Amino acid sequence: MREKTATIQDVARIAGVSNATVSRALSNPSVVAESTLQAVLGAVAETGYQVNHTARNLRRQRAGSIIALVPNLANPFFAQIMAGISAVLTPAGYGLLLADTQTGPDADDRLAYYLGSGTADGLILFDGQLDNTALSLPGRPPVVAACEWLDPLPSVRVDNEAGARLAVRHLAEAGHRRIGHVTGPFPNGLTETRLAGFRAEMQAQGLELRDAWIYGGDFTMDSGALAAQAWMRQADRPSALFFASDEMAAGFIGAVQHAGLSVPGDVSVVGFDNIEVGAHLSPALTTIRQPRMRIGERAAELLIAMIEARRLDGPSEVIGVELIERASVAPPKKAG
Repeated sequence: MREKTATIQDVARIAGVSNATVSRALSNPSVVAESTLQAVLGAVAETGYQVNHTARNLRRQRAGSIIALVPNLANPFFAQIMAGISAVLTPAGYGLLLADTQTGPDADDRLAYYLGSGTADGLILFDGQLDNTALSLPGRPPVVAACEWLDPLPSVRVDNEAGARLAVRHLAEAGHRRIGHVTGPFPNGLTETRLAGFRAEMQAQGLELRDAWIYGGDFTMDSGALAAQAWMRQADRPSALFFASDEMAAGFIGAVQHAGLSVPGDVSVVGFDNIEVGAHLSPALTTIRQPRMRIGERAAELLIAMIEARRLDGPSEVIGVELIERASVAPPKKAG
């Protein structure tokens, strides 16, 4: 015999509250008393009641999904962030859709395309290089920028400048006086703030800033390998390098090792991001950790709050970073 599917009326009867109170407790628990919430959750557990998100979204005229716009879905940096977003969205009844901003509509129209698609109740934007004129479109959904930033959007990001300063300070404390930097692409907010932090800490440590020791990159392993070639061609080169991303640091380490040089014997390396592969390199990579799970969680929480309040504005948040010490940094070789 088929069991009867539990209804909201069953939950209300067992909890001793109205149907409307059950609905409020499940859709927006912060507006009900804790004792009421616990009674409702207990009744849900007892009856096995499941929220019909599709029906609820139809009643509320919502799509029930969020789009994350990512500049490169193949980049492992985003994996933990997406896990953090999903951890918040799923219990709230939202699905997560992913889109790569490097493909699809023409570059000038990509943000406008997703804002006007009607397929999502809000967007989390990870690409600060998109044309922001689409943000003035009438009736657009709420948008939160994450990791990067795009005026006038609220954003969740880490303190990039402070992270760069941590990296330089660590190298200086290891005895390095000749420190270089491998940047990300320009124009880019991450590139510029990490470079600013590098310059500021070099000055604070009383170290010489040389333009020849700043190498251009684009956050990829290939650009890290190209930076290694440029570094090896220099007769007068830095003994340590701070990289604006772990992927570039990994590419650099592989290239210098293939050339018969040693990390950290011949050059010390610090990355930025703390992606998973960094701990498995040989040597394991010293890096600046971004709390990526937390970034995803906070971006999703902020976006849901904006959707529920029917607002396009919201607070921004800057999250702290930390230095993860591993084996890619050692004191510089002594001359002679």
